Amino acid sequence: MSYRSGGIQLLIRRGFKFELRPNGMQIQLMMQFCGCARYVYNRTLSLEKSLYEKDSKHSFKYTEAANRLPGWKKKNPFLKKCHSQVLQQSLKDLDRAYTNFFEKRGNFPKYKKKNRHDSIRFPQGVELDEVKQQIKLPKSAGWDIEKAGTSSVR
Repeated sequence: MSYRSGGIQLLIRRGFKFELRPNGMQIQLMMQFCGCARYVYNRTLSLEKSLYEKDSKHSFKYTEAANRLPGWKKKNPFLKKCHSQVLQQSLKDLDRAYTNFFEKRGNFPKYKKKNRHDSIRFPQGVELDEVKQQIKLPKSAGWDIEKAGTSSVR
């Protein structure tokens, strides 16, 4: 949504908060997605640490890490069940952690632990059906939702 005001165009973005009420199978699927994202994050962190120990000039590059994903999916079939965007977002999280560390805004990245702040992101491909009160995420069944409110997003 955009408005023109005196020659200046303003863009208004809105975000929505929803409460998911998944059934048992959907909970298992979400936990599997979180596990896959954690596996990719931890495996990449471990690999990057070992590469740095061998060559102190080595630095983390998101594109190199993302290019490893197809090979890992072939070796680990459980990763194929998870949407690629979820795995890519976990690599972006690691990239952000490295950036924060080198810019003195945070500590060195740590390994992620099971059931501790598990989260996943789908940057695109999410469908919302307010009439049926369902949200559809990629590679998942439709999930019942309850609208919790509206909030602005910057």
